[in-house]
Amino acid sequence: MGHDAALQPLARPRLYEQLVERLLDHMIEKRLGAGDRLPAERELATQLGVSRASVVQALVALEVQGVIDVRHGDGAVIRQVPADRQVLRVLRERRHRLREVIEAREALEVRIASLAAERRTDADLERIEAAMAAMSDDISRGGRGVHGDEMFHAAVTAAAHSGLLGSLMEEISELVRESRIESLSQPGRPADSLAAHRRVVDAIRAGDAASASAAMGEHIAAVSDVALLRDDG
Repeated sequence: MGHDAALQPLARPRLYEQLVERLLDHMIEKRLGAGDRLPAERELATQLGVSRASVVQALVALEVQGVIDVRHGDGAVIRQVPADRQVLRVLRERRHRLREVIEAREALEVRIASLAAERRTDADLERIEAAMAAMSDDISRGGRGVHGDEMFHAAVTAAAHSGLLGSLMEEISELVRESRIESLSQPGRPADSLAAHRRVVDAIRAGDAASASAAMGEHIAAVSDVALLRDDG
């Protein structure tokens, strides 16, 4: 008797996927629109009977798709309410895409850090330090440091003075932005990421290409540990 692929057991939806669907239902039922706010994370966790960490993961999933903006001090502000249910399909696709983005970053940014250590100018170092300061300031005020993190990696890429590598990074910049938001939303990750950046900067400043490569490789490996890719996510 033939094996019917269509009748395989259904994969159990991950908790954050279920929460995303509940939040979308809430937006529609309450007729919320652009500029409206969702309840605070703690309140959502209580109402939904889940951990605050699970709520954060669901909010991040909506944020990277442009459904909401998560602002420090303002909570989750709606940008647009999707008219269909494509959000969940995109979420599942994003899980697979995220693995590929991490592989691309490992291939490109480790080499970029090495070249930056060899080619950086004083002006490059100033831009890198400015990015570090911006990220540190945001984190100290309770933010995630997303913009500063983006500035840092862009500054390191510029310091490599490689047009082709810069173009390749630009090609995947939007995908990297998604993984950046996902990563920096993990508990404790912003401060850890900032410390890892400092190790990269110190190696670049010293002109130590091998140490810069190693530090960047360790950093990307660490930030690649995101809830979206865990089996229990």
